[in-house]
Amino acid sequence: MSLVATVLAVGCTPSRPARINHIVFFKLKNPEDRAELIADCDRDLAGIPGVTSYFCGIHGDYGRDIVDSNYDVGFYVGFETDEAYENYLTDPRHVAVVQKWKPRWEWIRIADVIDDSP
Repeated sequence: MSLVATVLAVGCTPSRPARINHIVFFKLKNPEDRAELIADCDRDLAGIPGVTSYFCGIHGDYGRDIVDSNYDVGFYVGFETDEAYENYLTDPRHVAVVQKWKPRWEWIRIADVIDDSP
């Protein structure tokens, strides 16, 4: 089967990023620290064993009033197993990032979303 036929047969349905989706929004005491927080997360958290998907960035303003823009950095990390998530939380790199940034955030919001779809 040709590549084009394979793509047409399979379709373009996106796959889920992970079974366990850990999402964090940070409001920093100093919004100027955004780039440093993102760099720390990119360097220290994305490569922790068990992480299957990852991103960290700033709010995207598309002019939609219904979208929450009251944060400075958004962070996402995905895992396939409970064990991987638990190991991530206690990994020294994660602990160090939290210890460094906790005094520098005004607040954080954390959501853990489970996707058990096939």
